[in-house]
Amino acid sequence: MTIAQYATGLQHVGIPTGDIDGSIGFYTGLGFEAIYQTRNGASRVAFLKLKDLVVEIWEGPATGLSGSIDHIAIDVTDIEAVFRTVTGIGHAAIEGKICELPFWERGVRYFTISGPNAEKVEFIQKL
Repeated sequence: MTIAQYATGLQHVGIPTGDIDGSIGFYTGLGFEAIYQTRNGASRVAFLKLKDLVVEIWEGPATGLSGSIDHIAIDVTDIEAVFRTVTGIGHAAIEGKICELPFWERGVRYFTISGPNAEKVEFIQKL
């Protein structure tokens, strides 16, 4: 079994920033639409969309180096099945479990794994 039967596409690309207002201005200036803003603890979080591409920006340490994307997130339809599949082939979830956040209308469930280049791959299901 693979995750292909549960994956529906790219959910978002996550980018930390030291200046969330400047980052929102940058992406909206390129034509992105701010579609959701919230807080995760003390950190502000914004999701911006351009056609099928969603960028998640949050206040956090940003390296300022070329290629400093924190994670890519894959949209899935059954987070439990994907968790079993991914951990079953030997990838440990960074969090050790499926986590939840109160994002969007009904929340999300997700977990992440480490990629071969220290990138994180997040599997996420909107509830």
